[in-house]
Amino acid sequence: MRIYKEFHFEAAHFLPSAAPGTANARVHGHSFRARVTLDGEPAPETGYVVHFDELARAIADARDELDHRLLNEVAGLEAPTVERIAMWLWNRLDNRVPGLAEILIARDSCHEGCIYTGPARRKAAS
Repeated sequence: MRIYKEFHFEAAHFLPSAAPGTANARVHGHSFRARVTLDGEPAPETGYVVHFDELARAIADARDELDHRLLNEVAGLEAPTVERIAMWLWNRLDNRVPGLAEILIARDSCHEGCIYTGPARRKAAS
């Protein structure tokens, strides 16, 4: 079973790798949507995979670091693409959220985003 919690944040950024003079090379802002998805089974005594209030508390610090910020100034997001934001959020939550399965970062106004399912696991040698 999968559960998820979404949150929104407003942030500015620029892409250091963008061609000079293009919109992405200049500071600009987006409304971002993030979805944190967990895999698990409901506990028999509660009926929850994780209580959504617990999940919201785990997410709160990360959201605060992103909301109304220049993302390039956030440690680890010096080149803040949606891919890197998703990996950054995964790294912030991985040890705090049991069953972390997926992070989605979207810029809804642009109709684009990224779904990250964690670092690639090395396949065991046969």
